[in-house]
Amino acid sequence: MSEAEFIPYDRPDIGEEEVAAVAEVLRSGWLTSGPKTRLFEQRFAAYVGVKNALALNSGTAAMRVALATWGIGPGDEVITTPLTFCSTVHVIVQQGATPILADVSANDYNLDPAQVAARITPRTRVLLPVHLAGMPCQMEALLALARTHGLYVLEDAAHAVGARIGERMIGSLGDTTAFSFYATKNMTTAEGGMLTANDEAFIEQARIWHLHGLSRDAWKRYTAEGSWRYDVLVPGFKDNLTDVHAAIGLVQLDKLERNLARRAEIASRYTQAFADMPELIPAPEAPPGNRHAHHLYILRLNRARLRIDRNRFFEALHQRGIGASVHFIPVYRFSYYRQQFGWQPADFPVAESIFETCISLPCYPRLRDDQVQRVIETVGEIVEANRV
Repeated sequence: MSEAEFIPYDRPDIGEEEVAAVAEVLRSGWLTSGPKTRLFEQRFAAYVGVKNALALNSGTAAMRVALATWGIGPGDEVITTPLTFCSTVHVIVQQGATPILADVSANDYNLDPAQVAARITPRTRVLLPVHLAGMPCQMEALLALARTHGLYVLEDAAHAVGARIGERMIGSLGDTTAFSFYATKNMTTAEGGMLTANDEAFIEQARIWHLHGLSRDAWKRYTAEGSWRYDVLVPGFKDNLTDVHAAIGLVQLDKLERNLARRAEIASRYTQAFADMPELIPAPEAPPGNRHAHHLYILRLNRARLRIDRNRFFEALHQRGIGASVHFIPVYRFSYYRQQFGWQPADFPVAESIFETCISLPCYPRLRDDQVQRVIETVGEIVEANRV
């Protein structure tokens, strides 16, 4: 099969506008964090509906900086989901804190508030929900738990830029929210991330942590109004976003609503096509009034009605020219975490069931209608050939 016939799992929506924006920055002479980065922060904060934002070089960095800003460390516990990319848990361990996993809900694949409540102890400091695939978590229940127990809420919204609960955007609900602008995300800066919060003091402290702990960043030191003097206030990180990346982000932000609409259209076509196939479980839909960001379309297999498992289904798709993926290998399955904390699949039955049966289909704005139809038909052919 030729490369032209293969439908890739993902392809970023990058055009001449992004190329021109990067060229403008390269010609400006200011490449690192500067005016474009600050403008990106301001525009993104306005989009989300918060007062403050801090641009970083990844979503992982955004979470790490948030935990450091709160002083999370040894003796503290952070409750999160096993059904996420490993970096969500990495940042907890890197701060010296203890990750506590709570199982997910079969309805939305996100943290189950009842499971979270059962794991809160006097050592719990933070709840770290993940809006998997762009589906908003049950934030009302999680925020209520946080208020009752005096906990911080850090949202991992790597998949959820543009998602909404009622009229409130994800990014404006918890104490702070971490976004990712990795190459595959709904909007990209190639590599990048953002923290959003209404608390200005928190963001300003996070700003110190994200760049070596310096009292002045490069923009403050090297402009006409700047000074060479600076102090080191905390043992900070090197997590800043550059103006080159921010320039891409500003263009991507302008495209975001259009691209979200296209993702929703593709997801709707998949759901309608698979709804009448008892061998398949379509991706969860957001409750009425909420908006799913549709970063992923997670299809699940009804194993009782199929003669093949997820891995063979995946291989069959690939052999027929359809790129797919799996989101995610649960954290408890990785050697380090299994050995360090003794986690076992049986401890998280819902997450394990989802993992064993899930497959992510192509769902991105550059996917053409005929390609969407080919994905649907190919899935149907594999089901037809492997029915019990």
